[in-house]
Amino acid sequence: MAKLKLTKNELKKQKDQLKMFQRYLPTLMLKKQQLQAEIRSVEMKVEELHAEKERIDQSFKSWIGVFGEKGVFTPDLLKITKIVAGEGNIAGVPIPVFESVEFEVAPYDLLKKPLWLDKAIENLKKVLALDMEVRTLEEQQRRLNKELRTTTQRVNLFEKIKIPESKANIKKIQVYLGDQQTAAVVRGKISKRGLERAAG
Repeated sequence: MAKLKLTKNELKKQKDQLKMFQRYLPTLMLKKQQLQAEIRSVEMKVEELHAEKERIDQSFKSWIGVFGEKGVFTPDLLKITKIVAGEGNIAGVPIPVFESVEFEVAPYDLLKKPLWLDKAIENLKKVLALDMEVRTLEEQQRRLNKELRTTTQRVNLFEKIKIPESKANIKKIQVYLGDQQTAAVVRGKISKRGLERAAG
């Protein structure tokens, strides 16, 4: 750390720095609050989606026994072909935004397959779409948490280190300059008395 210069220029520099820190701190604190609120909102949305998935899973369980029929519900019957996601921005943080998911259903003979297969495919689509949305929200959460950590570090740096440090530096310089001014006045009076004695 550079040694503090006890000059008027340094005093001005320290005062300017203090003003800047005090101007940015409220903005950082506001950003921190906004990030915390958004993270809570995302967490609630994830919980809602998990509850919705659980509801669908429960409805599946009522007729899950039919899935045991061999050769009816095969892995190649349904596959995800495209996940559509956009970009959003929260408090300056770019985030992915889930829009939709597209599926491809392999063709099957309606006469040879059981009636429940259509409903099973629709429910599976819903569950897979919910999973994709949850993954997107979890990525949002990860990015927002990372930004929150950085913002919290900056708030703490300004609040606990930079602002007190600048205030202490300003006080130290002001005391030193005040002492210098007092010493100059005293020296001036002493030399004036000395001149008066020499003249008298």
